[in-house]
Amino acid sequence: LIVEQIRDTLGTFGTTYDRWFSERSLYEPTADGGPSAYDAALAILRENGHLAEREGALWLTSSNLGEDKDNVVVRSDGRPTYFASDIAYHYDKFLTRGFDQVINVWGADHHGHVSRLEVGTEAVTGKGDALHLLLYQLVTLKRGSETVRLSKRGGEIITLDELIEEVGPDAARFFFLLRAPSSQMDFDLDLAVKQSNENPVFYIQYAHARLASILDRAAGEGHTPDGGDVALLTAPHELALVREMLRLSEVIELVATTYEPQHLAHYGMELATSFHAFNDAFRQQGDPNLKVITDDAALTAARLRLVQAAKIALGRVLDLMGMTAPERM
Repeated sequence: LIVEQIRDTLGTFGTTYDRWFSERSLYEPTADGGPSAYDAALAILRENGHLAEREGALWLTSSNLGEDKDNVVVRSDGRPTYFASDIAYHYDKFLTRGFDQVINVWGADHHGHVSRLEVGTEAVTGKGDALHLLLYQLVTLKRGSETVRLSKRGGEIITLDELIEEVGPDAARFFFLLRAPSSQMDFDLDLAVKQSNENPVFYIQYAHARLASILDRAAGEGHTPDGGDVALLTAPHELALVREMLRLSEVIELVATTYEPQHLAHYGMELATSFHAFNDAFRQQGDPNLKVITDDAALTAARLRLVQAAKIALGRVLDLMGMTAPERM
C-alpha cells in the first residue's frame, strides 16, 4: 500500500522509475540458480582478503582501503547490516545489470556513509570511480519571510502530495531544480503560486505562451516563418536572443557532465529574459520597425523564424526539466 502511494505521488510529480527494486531480492538466488547478489559480493570480498572476523562479527577491512575505520557487514547474530545491502545492491547495478555509471541522490544527512560505500563498491566491483554520490541539502519551506515550522516528532509535516497540491507539479519541480546540491534551499510557497514575473516558473512559462501567441497571431494574418532569412536579424535585441539560444547545447552538456541541473533552470530564466527583451523592444522604444510583424514581409518572416526557434528552445528546456510548456496563459 505504501509503495503504491509513493508510485502515485511520484507520478503526479512527473518522476518515473523504470524498475522498483526489492531489497529482499538481494538475498535470493538468481533465476538460473546462481548465488544471490549478497553472497556473490561477500565471496569477492573474502577472495580478495577484504573481510575479517572479530568479536563474532564480519568486518570489511575498510582501513586497508583508504577509510579511517573498518565497517561491520554481518552482525554477530548473523544478520547483514544495511551497509552489506548497499554493497550487494551496487554489485547488482555494476556487475549484474552492467551499468557503466551509477548516480545516487542522497540527503546531506547521509554524508557520513559516502566514503565507506565508495570503498565497498570499489572493493567488490573495481568501479568505484564510476559511482557518483550527490548530496542534496535539506529544504526549508517558507511563506514569504516566515519559515514554516516542521517537526517529524511532533507530527507537523508537509508531504510532497500536499506541496504539489498547493503549488502544482511544475513549480515544485522547478524550485527543487533551482539550487545546486550543495546549497541550502529555501522553498517560498507564496512565491511559487504568484502569477507574476517575480515567480520564475510563471516567468518562463509565460515566455513560452507569448512565443506561441505571436506565431498564432501571425498565422492568422497570413504570415509564416518559412523562408525567413536570419541574416536580416541585426538589431541588438535580436542578436542577443540568438546568442542565448546558441548556449542551449553547452548548458545541456554542462548539466550532463557535472550532474548539476540547476544550470538548466537558470538558463531557462535567462532565455526567457532575452525573449522578453526582444518582444518588448517596440513598446520600450516606440519604433514600429521593431515589431515582430511589420510591413516588411522579409523582415517579418525572419523575426518569426527567430520566434519559432526560441519557442522550440524554451520548450526543450521545460521538457528537460519535466515541466509543461503552455501554449496559452
